[in-house]
Amino acid sequence: MHVACGAGFGAKSKWWQVIADVSKTNMTTANEHWNSIFTSKADPQLGWYESDASQTLKFLDAIPDISNATIFLSGAGTSILVDELLPRCSHIVLNDISDQALNKLEERIGKNEGKVSWLHHDISKPLPDGVPNADIWIDRAVLHFLLEEKDIQSYFSNLRLNLNPKGHALLAEFATDGAPKCAGLDLHRYSLEEMTERIGPEFTLIKEDRYTFINPFGDPRPYVYALYKRNKC
Repeated sequence: MHVACGAGFGAKSKWWQVIADVSKTNMTTANEHWNSIFTSKADPQLGWYESDASQTLKFLDAIPDISNATIFLSGAGTSILVDELLPRCSHIVLNDISDQALNKLEERIGKNEGKVSWLHHDISKPLPDGVPNADIWIDRAVLHFLLEEKDIQSYFSNLRLNLNPKGHALLAEFATDGAPKCAGLDLHRYSLEEMTERIGPEFTLIKEDRYTFINPFGDPRPYVYALYKRNKC
């Protein structure tokens, strides 16, 4: 992989030219669960579907020089956020635990060789070697699906190992008074205080917001959004 500090922003890698699929030989029940959802429902029928990504984009507007940034999207799904990010950044790593979601996304946006890295991976497991360092790590409703302490710690280890010095991390998770389940799965809901403690003292909170997302069925879903900047090593 990479070293946590000292790596240059936007370092190029031939790995970008291939699709990494590290889960085919060890298909997990989580992969099957999410594949079933993405293959059985159209996007507007998904409980997390949004037709407007402005809530996320307003946080990204607080990050300078995003046009030269490499973005790691920890759970790409089939989100329209991807369409918004592509023209805004230099390179993007699109990760998801569902290969079917990535297939649907690729059908919509194309392979985008040289611009996109496709990664089929369980984000609670160590990232494979060769994943490009990120200047921006984005998580919209992925972390809160991790319930085991070891998986949560592994997630934040991935974030810290992958993110460049002075990089930014945007986390958006269900708030403590939000729904206890999503997609039929139990959630670990977050306060801003827990999120900040878990990401660690090497990060500074620079922007936060409590946001209520109204899902396609008209139900309110309270979120905590937090943008952190990594301190220089």
